Amino acid sequence: MLNAKQTLLATLCAGTALADVNAGFNVQTAADVAVSHSSHSWEWGTTAQALLELENNELSVFGDDPFPGGKIPQADPGIRALAYVKPHIDRNKPTLTPDGAVGDPASMGVSALLLGKSDGVYNGAADRQADHIWNHAPRYSNGAISHRENVAELWADNMAMSFPFLAYHSVYKNDVKALKDVVHQCSLYRDVLKINQSLSWRHIIGSSARDVGFWSTGNGWAAYGMVRVLHTAQKWSGSRDATRDEQAKLKTWIKEILDGAMLSHRDSNGFLRNYLNDDSWFGEASGTALLAAVAYRMAVNDPDMFPQKYIDWADKSRKSIGPQQEEDGIVAPTVNPLGWKDRNKFYAGSPEGQAFVVNLYTAYRDCVDKNVCH
Repeated sequence: MLNAKQTLLATLCAGTALADVNAGFNVQTAADVAVSHSSHSWEWGTTAQALLELENNELSVFGDDPFPGGKIPQADPGIRALAYVKPHIDRNKPTLTPDGAVGDPASMGVSALLLGKSDGVYNGAADRQADHIWNHAPRYSNGAISHRENVAELWADNMAMSFPFLAYHSVYKNDVKALKDVVHQCSLYRDVLKINQSLSWRHIIGSSARDVGFWSTGNGWAAYGMVRVLHTAQKWSGSRDATRDEQAKLKTWIKEILDGAMLSHRDSNGFLRNYLNDDSWFGEASGTALLAAVAYRMAVNDPDMFPQKYIDWADKSRKSIGPQQEEDGIVAPTVNPLGWKDRNKFYAGSPEGQAFVVNLYTAYRDCVDKNVCH
């Protein structure tokens, strides 16, 4: 007999599969592992986003009309993505969950605003989270919002945590200036994390932690975060025309990251190395999957700027996933999700890596649906 926790997990893992394209791997079991293995704030938010894209894509910024009437869409709080993340959202604290990171709780912010369509308490929680990021987080010397609470530190990860949420929140607030400010924050991160002689971004720059390598997952975080900000700016009627310059910049910055990744060598499985510029590292699935998802999204978004070679490159990554997926849905090896410099390959199921596999599937599915991919 299932106990209450097992029953909830079974319910969450029983979402309707949208198996409308053969990507070469089982997306549903991959998603189930992301659900069952997540235990940290950024994992909950990342998994919820992946589930939304998988099962309710019309509600994500990748849908055809994600802001009907210029507003946040009405969402059923019982859909899998929202039912999954709802218990993890703190409704009466300064942030959506207590955390040592500024950005990680914000990964649940889009979910909070969708839940807010049926329960205004979640709108208040999202407002407090946005206020905390804008007005209380430490700032780096150039004005960039810190990813950490106790020190001014820039992590590529935060590009996918704070900024997609703040862009979405600007729609909720009908605030075009705030959306432009989000893009400016992206530029401030780029100013620090990208160095002139490279297309790829460094992982962490700060006084406490420092990782100057081109971590593949970090580059994926940065690019996919900007992809979500870009789609928000393009698809909200309030910003579509007013942010043309910002949209062009985002596309350029995303292209830089993809071009840098495309220069990187693959391992014998077809995976990108954990650090893109260092062949001493093993290949791994997490960064490989997320960067391929970026390529598919941008091939649909701007086929002239991201032509067939980006699809061909993403196809190689996608086709590498299936042979490395176990029957239980785990795709491995990945980097240790809690230790990016761990030289031991991780086989236990990376929650974020599993979510990235779902992101890869949804990006490829949408690319096929738009007759850009075949």
